[in-house]
Amino acid sequence: MQQQADVAVIGAGIVGLATAYHLALKGKKVVVFERTPRATGASFRNFGLVWTIGQQAGAIYDRALYGRGIWKEIAAKTGLSCEETGSLHLGYHNDEVAVMEEFARTGSAHCEVLTAKEAAQKSNAFQSNGLKAALWSPMEMMLDPRVASATLAAFLQSEYKVDIHFNTAVNGISMPFVETKNGQWKVEQVYVCSGQDFETLYPSVFEAAPITRCKLQMMRTVSQPGNWKLGPALSTGLSMLHYASFAQCPSLPALRKRIEASLPEYLQYGIHLLVSQNGAGELSLGDSHEYGKEVDPFDKELINQLILQYIKTFLLAPSFEIKERWHGVYPKLTNGETDLVLQPEPGVTILNGLGGAGMTLSFGLARDVTAKF
Repeated sequence: MQQQADVAVIGAGIVGLATAYHLALKGKKVVVFERTPRATGASFRNFGLVWTIGQQAGAIYDRALYGRGIWKEIAAKTGLSCEETGSLHLGYHNDEVAVMEEFARTGSAHCEVLTAKEAAQKSNAFQSNGLKAALWSPMEMMLDPRVASATLAAFLQSEYKVDIHFNTAVNGISMPFVETKNGQWKVEQVYVCSGQDFETLYPSVFEAAPITRCKLQMMRTVSQPGNWKLGPALSTGLSMLHYASFAQCPSLPALRKRIEASLPEYLQYGIHLLVSQNGAGELSLGDSHEYGKEVDPFDKELINQLILQYIKTFLLAPSFEIKERWHGVYPKLTNGETDLVLQPEPGVTILNGLGGAGMTLSFGLARDVTAKF
């Protein structure tokens, strides 16, 4: 049985749904194929943070701000929880403060350096003793990643009549035809948003691309008692080593040198510390970064303990009782770029490689890539 649409999008994670959204805005008839019963990949297994402060200055940061605005619009229309928490990077060492001050002086992000007393007015969830300063940004937002993609999918179906087929793998593409178990679709364009699945479609293209996988480990606490609130998402100097936005800071090598000497295992496992809170009052804690095409199916309890050990040095949460532990896998580029956009054949575009910034950058990337269609 042959059916027809203007565009096929493969993958119902955030990248695929953001692409479908922008195509639907143009009045295109869009069909989306997701091989699993629901999207439970990287779009499902993250902090839920729209993390603008971690994005490179310029066009990438602008994409982050654009995506932030789209999430707010969708949340207002759907009832999706979307809390503008902002974020605080906590500085307990002089080298961390030096990086914060350099970063704030660039003016490339909406942030400022606060004194310890000023930071305490933003949140009472961290250890104030020994805090030298904090980098405050009001731009970060918290979504619940376990419902965000499903809410977005339902919104596209109801608002724009996007035809989404879950539990439907695409077995092959031979333009203008897309093959599935339920028959053939004839389309003008295909967007392949397959996340960390490099083997199913165009495997030779992915093999030649500068892309690998990243495994991250995370945890979630029970709901905090007494309606306790985290307030802003909390982070530390380790995150300044992780995010590309801070790479411009002249003091960063000095910070890295101290961490290499004092916390070598944290660099070995790519651990940086983030804490966020969802609408149920649960805290998400993490995370680590291990790279390679082959993903170890077994989690390292050492990594979880390192995360908890460091977080307990600054987080003053009432409960650290862990409710869930898990790992996620996302595609990561090895050449320092923020996305992979390829055209393996006429009419087909691959969108991939957003690393851990899919919630933040997908809408902006999709807007730019689909602009000419």
